[in-house]
Amino acid sequence: MADPEMPATSQGPVIISTSSSERAPIIYFDGASCFGHHNGAIQIELAANLLMPVGAAVRVDVVQTAHLRCSVAAALALREALEKALAMYQQGQQQTRPEEIPTVKN
Repeated sequence: MADPEMPATSQGPVIISTSSSERAPIIYFDGASCFGHHNGAIQIELAANLLMPVGAAVRVDVVQTAHLRCSVAAALALREALEKALAMYQQGQQQTRPEEIPTVKN
């Protein structure tokens, strides 16, 4: 029996249906407000900050943007994807930027 803690690595290539790609929602979040598990499913609540004007001031409201539910294997795959995306981001930040050409004023 397959280990539910380990994502399957010997699967063939995954083909994503083109009929679903443009309809998939984009989920933005500023953080995970809470998390847990129930009956083997990982549960994570994603939240975003809303800036609400109150007179001359601003109030920050936190709203749930998504209720993420997945298997342990899917959570491990998501963690791996996040780690790889963060590594790509950090690599881009460490690359030397080309020297800027100064603006010449006459």
